Amino acid sequence: MYRDLIFRLVHSQKVANRSQVLKQLAKANGFDFCGISKAEKLQDEARQLESWLNQDLHGKMAYMANHFDMRVDPRLLVPGAKSIISLAFNYFPENQATNNGEDSLKISRYAQGEDYHKVLRRKLQNLVVGIQSALGHIDGRVFVDSAPVLEKVWAKRSGIGWVGKHTNLISKEQGSYFFLAEIISDLELEPDGPIKDYCGTCTKCIDACPTDAIFEPYKLDASKCISYLTVELKEAIPTAFEGKMENWIFGCDICQEVCPWNRFSKPHQVPEFLPKPEMETMKQTDWLELTEEVFNSVFEKSAVKRTKFEGLKRNVAFALQQKTRQEAGSKD
Repeated sequence: MYRDLIFRLVHSQKVANRSQVLKQLAKANGFDFCGISKAEKLQDEARQLESWLNQDLHGKMAYMANHFDMRVDPRLLVPGAKSIISLAFNYFPENQATNNGEDSLKISRYAQGEDYHKVLRRKLQNLVVGIQSALGHIDGRVFVDSAPVLEKVWAKRSGIGWVGKHTNLISKEQGSYFFLAEIISDLELEPDGPIKDYCGTCTKCIDACPTDAIFEPYKLDASKCISYLTVELKEAIPTAFEGKMENWIFGCDICQEVCPWNRFSKPHQVPEFLPKPEMETMKQTDWLELTEEVFNSVFEKSAVKRTKFEGLKRNVAFALQQKTRQEAGSKD
């Protein structure tokens, strides 16, 4: 079917419209949205990033300050780049079992299946093959959260969605549970434009954040974000966050769970993103008694391995310690 699509595109009058051809190929490869922006140096966004870094809002993520020039000018990252193809891939799960119940220790939805970096990279490579079959040879690179690319900025510029007050990208059609990926290439394409911001006066994400990481609309103190504390931070979680983690042990979905636009989220149809049955049945005692052997088995291909066994054990201990203290306090 995919080869037939390429054949029809190559022999169609529409092949002159490269952007339209590319978007059809992206859809055929399972991407929900595809938008295009011109590869150029960022101005306003560069100043915003510099200010964010200067305020140390990136916490211990020193890599965010690296390769600043490449981060704000993709032509330095990919010489000869003319277009940035932004792609969005849905990961919203149909089964919410791993995050249900007061006593459940929670793992962010994005990390419940196979590591998305690997899944999307395979799909990107297939897409590039299709593009070259339909449009000829292109020079460029593919990215899945793997290089100094401001992916949300380019996705916003391409019209895939707008960046909400929680600083995540939101689509009117399907909410915010998306992985983002990019192809930066020398392909000459017709760019799309940004869409308007539909957050309006809503502040649900700001009000719901238990650590006050979203300290102003569109401004995130990453050093206070539960995702940062459970994934990026390699040292002990500060005691200031006791009682505020709400049982999250890897990542956090709170600001997305309360976002009204996510009432339009649709379950993904990707087998690789389904959690292992063992993960769905994990109880508190299982997490507490977790061994490295079980960790390696359950999270064999998962993004959870990024925090390593000791990191996840730290997160579990922190979550259960604060729960124990809360229960002890309620008995007094």
